[in-house]
Amino acid sequence: MTTEPNLPSSLLSPKVALITGVTGQDGGYLAELLLSKGYVVHGIKRRTSLINTSRIDHLYQDPHEMPVRFKLHHGDMTDSSSLIRIIQQVQPDEIYNLAAQSHVAVSFEEPEYTANSDALGPLRVLEAIRILGLERKTRFYQASTSELYGQVLETPQRETTPFYPRSPYAVAKLYAYWITINYREAYGMYACNGILFNHESPNRGETFVTRKITRALSRIVLGLQDCLYLGNLSAKRDWGHARDYVEMQWLMLQQEKPEDYVIATGIQFSVRDFINAAAAELGVTIEWRGEGQNEIGTVSSIKPVFAEDYGVKPGQVIVRVDPRYFRPTEVETLIGDASKARAKLGWKPATSFEQMVKEMVKSDLDASRKYALVKKNGFVAYAYNE
Repeated sequence: MTTEPNLPSSLLSPKVALITGVTGQDGGYLAELLLSKGYVVHGIKRRTSLINTSRIDHLYQDPHEMPVRFKLHHGDMTDSSSLIRIIQQVQPDEIYNLAAQSHVAVSFEEPEYTANSDALGPLRVLEAIRILGLERKTRFYQASTSELYGQVLETPQRETTPFYPRSPYAVAKLYAYWITINYREAYGMYACNGILFNHESPNRGETFVTRKITRALSRIVLGLQDCLYLGNLSAKRDWGHARDYVEMQWLMLQQEKPEDYVIATGIQFSVRDFINAAAAELGVTIEWRGEGQNEIGTVSSIKPVFAEDYGVKPGQVIVRVDPRYFRPTEVETLIGDASKARAKLGWKPATSFEQMVKEMVKSDLDASRKYALVKKNGFVAYAYNE
């Protein structure tokens, strides 16, 4: 007579999570966290002609292996049928809705698509939960955003601060925020919003300002790029590390009752501050001259921090303002108050601003070195462009 081994209960009947936007920055970190906690994790990815799974490749399992604890499904936030099919098949205990057209500037160029994916997308997931009769089983997390506060009416911003969105992205997210609350109140669903302030990492998309900075400066010091062009250098943001923020997302779905929380560090830096911090990691001090569109950043001094020859010299202009990156309606300042999360969930960010910048610069410098090596040896290397 055989007996079952004494396995942890999490492995005998593990929780099942479904992550939309699993190939994104947060999706990769969240999948990794949930797998470490014994979950079976399902992720939804859009069909694309190019492979876009670099953030989760280290988690991938061959479907022929057993047991498979990380599974991918093709679906789309604009397609109700795919969402209903996947949710019916997976029967998740938790759904983390991270999928979105999340680039604020792009939302001005693609406002209809942004509304369809970012506003109606969450509605489609919530309605799928309701139609399938999973209101009591499935808990739902909606990735909300500090962009809701827009033209801020209170500083710092907290859960009770009035919203004033300033972009199609933020307006779409406002609908998602309130429809989540509506389904919570109307159908008794465990559904909650995490109002995330800016969160970055080496896995941040390359066209977002922080990665644009660390990537460009790493290339500039190696002589691979001449200049970094940006928009509003004075915009101020509350920047944290995405790895810390996904832990809070998980905590929000582990409580007795659903509530909405601000996720933030409570510390603010300008875009200019971020550039200075990233440059300092590369041994470069920047001097700023001029104002507005005429502001430039020049190399003031260099204190080498790596062995390769530097591709820049003192006096060289390496940062310029390009008006094309200005938003039609700008958000000048955001800083969050996460005291509710600290008091109720015991959460606080583990990674400092300086540590985050250091990690991002190291990652981009390593990538730039590979690119330089390929060119040095006579091979064609293509740069990624916006």
